[in-house]
Amino acid sequence: MSKAQELYAHAREIIPGGVQLLSKRPEQFAPGQWPSYFTKAKGCEVWDYDGKHYYDMTTNGIGACLLGYADPDVNKAVINRIKNGAMSTLNPPEEVELADKLCEIHPWASSVRFARTGGESCAVAVRIARATTKRDMIAICGYHGWSDWYLASNLNSDGSLDDLLLPGLKPAGVPQALRNSAVTFHYDNKEEFDEIIKNYGDRLACVIMEPVRNYLPEDNFLEYVRDGIHKAGGLLIFDEITIGWRLTLGGSHKLIGVNPDIAVFAKALGNGHPIGAIIGTKEAMDGAEDSFISSTYWTESVGPVAALATIKKCEETRIWEHTEKMGKRLIDAWNTLAKKHDIPAEAGGMPCLAHITYTKYPLELKTLYTVLMLKEGFLGNNGFYPTLAHTDKIMAKYEKAIDRVFAKMSEVLKKDDYNALLEAIGGPVCQSGFARLLK
Repeated sequence: MSKAQELYAHAREIIPGGVQLLSKRPEQFAPGQWPSYFTKAKGCEVWDYDGKHYYDMTTNGIGACLLGYADPDVNKAVINRIKNGAMSTLNPPEEVELADKLCEIHPWASSVRFARTGGESCAVAVRIARATTKRDMIAICGYHGWSDWYLASNLNSDGSLDDLLLPGLKPAGVPQALRNSAVTFHYDNKEEFDEIIKNYGDRLACVIMEPVRNYLPEDNFLEYVRDGIHKAGGLLIFDEITIGWRLTLGGSHKLIGVNPDIAVFAKALGNGHPIGAIIGTKEAMDGAEDSFISSTYWTESVGPVAALATIKKCEETRIWEHTEKMGKRLIDAWNTLAKKHDIPAEAGGMPCLAHITYTKYPLELKTLYTVLMLKEGFLGNNGFYPTLAHTDKIMAKYEKAIDRVFAKMSEVLKKDDYNALLEAIGGPVCQSGFARLLK
């Protein structure tokens, strides 16, 4: 065992689930072979617990580090704030500056609350919507975290979230009293949405949805949902936690031209430092005045300072143009090289959230790709979230590694022997990851 594997084995004994985030479990990548822990991260480079160096060609902090790890400009702002104290009995003035900045970028919004994580930011948004509308039910489209209000969908006998999370996920610990408090519909499915409005329209506090995941909406779907929930007397919440800042400055809804009543941001907003924002119209956010929504660490100052520095650099670099370019480059490379080596795979999606899908042995080939990429010095799987740190030079290195890895995968596939495929992996096959209620 490597030091990292020994540490993870110990972690499994004292930390339920082994880690704090499902998406970072080694079992999601290559069980027994994934490096698991890092000691240093800079740009898109990572040094693991055993001192090995890798280029990160995966999600780069699960989408948190859009500018790359340890961005010098963000670090400078954060370190300066820490030197002068990050917490006080008084409030940080930076939170007011950040609120003004977010409203400047989103002229439709005039009210802002802050949290520190995406899951709790969504919970705050839903709480506000319920307080404002004085209704309880929620309509859900997409992934929005671990909270009771969300997992309540899986209290229904039909397993509403099976298409959304891991199939068969048990909502253990979620009060049974929340049964039928949340219903789900699929992206771009107007018929499902209409059925929800028909059955629950006068009880719906809001619709919460990711405006974009892998593709832009079809046939004015966002407008359709907005108009439908407004006619029913509810609010529209856009969860921009993953796509926000990658597709354009301020969130995907700006590019599409559909404003919600409330929008939620986290992840890339702080480039690796915890910060979440809930912005909305004054009318939609009115419930926040009456509902008790309060937490000590929402008043620390590192989060707002990091967000201000991150937004400034995103504006200066026009980061969304860079992620588009790098993502398209990898999608093209994946497709070209898959065809060259006869790999049963297809790459696509939004370039800023690029992914590759294997049409045969999906989990086995994903695992084999990851294992072979580790030997090449890359953290690689079936998803790629480009950052400012991914340069043409690094992309060229990765493309050459893909060529070599696909060649090896092709040799294994030519044997047409499942046992040979498992032998090539050299360990257990990875577990399935999230499946979204989106394309």
